[in-house]
Amino acid sequence: MAGLWQQTGSNGSKGPGAASCKPPATRVKFQFAPTPRYPDAHPALSEPGTYFPGRCMRQLIRLLRYAAPYWWQVLSSVVLMAAVGFLDAFRLLLIGPILDRVLNPGAPQHEMKLLPIPGTQHSIHLEQFVPSSFQNPWAMVAFALVASTLIKGIFDYAGTYLVSYAGFGMITDLRDDMYNAILRRSAAFFQKHTTGTLLSTLINDLERVQFSLSSVLGEFLQQVFTLLFTTAAVVMLGGKLAWVLVLFLPAIVFSSTKIGRRVRNTTRRGQDKLAEIQNILHETITGNRIVKAFGMESWEVARFRGAARRLLRANLRSVAAAAVSSPLMDTFGAVAIALLLLLGRNEIRHGAFTPGTYLAFIALVFKLYDPIRKFALFNNSFQQAVGASSEIFKFTDTEDDVREKPGAKPLPAFSKSIVFDNAGFSYERNGDGARDILHDINLQVKAGEVLAIVGSSGAGKSTLVHLIPRFFDLTAGRLLVDGHDIRDVTLASLRAQIGIVTQETVLFNDTVRNNIAYGQPHVSQKNVEAAARAALAHDFIMEMPDGYDTIIGERGLRLSGGERQRIAIARAILKNAPILILDEATSALDSESEALVQSALQNLVVGRTVFVIAHRLSTVRRADRIVVLENGMISDVGAHEDLMKKLGTYRRLYDLQFLEVESRSAPVGD
Repeated sequence: MAGLWQQTGSNGSKGPGAASCKPPATRVKFQFAPTPRYPDAHPALSEPGTYFPGRCMRQLIRLLRYAAPYWWQVLSSVVLMAAVGFLDAFRLLLIGPILDRVLNPGAPQHEMKLLPIPGTQHSIHLEQFVPSSFQNPWAMVAFALVASTLIKGIFDYAGTYLVSYAGFGMITDLRDDMYNAILRRSAAFFQKHTTGTLLSTLINDLERVQFSLSSVLGEFLQQVFTLLFTTAAVVMLGGKLAWVLVLFLPAIVFSSTKIGRRVRNTTRRGQDKLAEIQNILHETITGNRIVKAFGMESWEVARFRGAARRLLRANLRSVAAAAVSSPLMDTFGAVAIALLLLLGRNEIRHGAFTPGTYLAFIALVFKLYDPIRKFALFNNSFQQAVGASSEIFKFTDTEDDVREKPGAKPLPAFSKSIVFDNAGFSYERNGDGARDILHDINLQVKAGEVLAIVGSSGAGKSTLVHLIPRFFDLTAGRLLVDGHDIRDVTLASLRAQIGIVTQETVLFNDTVRNNIAYGQPHVSQKNVEAAARAALAHDFIMEMPDGYDTIIGERGLRLSGGERQRIAIARAILKNAPILILDEATSALDSESEALVQSALQNLVVGRTVFVIAHRLSTVRRADRIVVLENGMISDVGAHEDLMKKLGTYRRLYDLQFLEVESRSAPVGD
């Protein structure tokens, strides 16, 4: 069995969609210029007019539903912000007594009126809010001003903290839900969406929503109640004069709606351009050695600059749309104040207002204008949040290709066989219709059997074995494990019985121990070391600076290829799954590393049902059976000796590889 597990690299399909991960040639022109490799990540969302008020409102309501667990913080902040709004209006009403009494000592002694009560002959006086021990007008006004400011500051601090607590809590829950939704998607999902797009949504889109629901929401509540109480004060104090302000409402509402819609659309464009930049960053950072090897630094820098310029233009369009609101509201406010000053002269002349009362009225109008102006900015911020949330909910709402049935039962411990019953698989490719990868697969693999799968590149070898753990779902036929259709059992119980060692080893930026014990954090150190010894990894691990506590770097890049593969094998040994998939596990290794990994694999396969994908046919001769895939179908099945007697695909591939080895070993000049 020593030579059974030798494998070399294959250019075969790594599952459905592998070919579609490469952009079409028409999208990438090899020229020294900032040519985009990806089009807009979501062009449909970038088109103006794709948002509708009903949809936006549903998205906003859906965001606010995340506030349910924080209802008492939200309710408390609403009450506190209402008090802040009341005290804001109250302090402005003090302008009247200050001008009419405090700064006019010769004025007749009478109660200091703040507001008339509409429909009655009564008024609200300052004396009602001040202890009776204060008799001097200055003392009463000073006490009311200082006390209201102090209380307002305390309530403002507490209310802002509580609403921010709720906002950050909502975003944390939303981020958790989105990460959970993305992580549980099938392999096909990650082939359809680039890493940069997913990262942009998880980080940048959520950042937009976070800003609106934490930083902006607190000030929004404060300004809402400031507007309500100030409006009440303006109406009660100004009487008929206050209705002049109503003339400006249609213009304000119309302009805010138009600006908000444009801000929402431009924000979505900007987020898509940012996703394009993150795609480039991810590609060039993870593939930095290839970039250097081909001397493409300048080309990649030019490409990045082009994407950055496109992001700049998108951001400037967003800023241009949002920046209109503030000067527009300033203009409305200035016209309203000028009109009120014109009308106010006659009111004062006829005794309807004292100078102090009218100044208080004008100050309240100015204060009223402030939240209205800010509401335009709040609207812009909330529209940005809605635009960003559209992508978040798009990912969380996407119906996955691989779904667990309601009421699915756990799969019992594997003991008998795995059966492909007329199985087939196809996938959509760039909207060009379904492309068949596998069809009419009929195969039974008994427990304890070693099955090798060979074939030309693109024959569907990896796709076939990836159907077993349901990385993809069959589009035809059935796949049975001990007679149970894998679509009728829980994903967790199915995958718990499958171990995988792939050509591309996936390790995490963590300690050696945690990488070996991945998925089993509470396993004992003794068992971890036993698995490492079985994988022939213990010796080189102990030579590391911190042994099993050594951080191995992102993707394990501080280790050699053979060391990474042996740690992956140790991880599979520790999992102790009865079904094992070896997907060209030694193809990328040198001869010395390959020999060590082969020995480790021998320890791994003992007593297990093994599926081996091999490109080098000389390494699978001792498998119990060999399955030959050709054009997505099984063209032959049998032991090595039997297949060599036939003049079929296996014999042809074997002879080609044998001749290739002979030509490589021939002396130069022969």
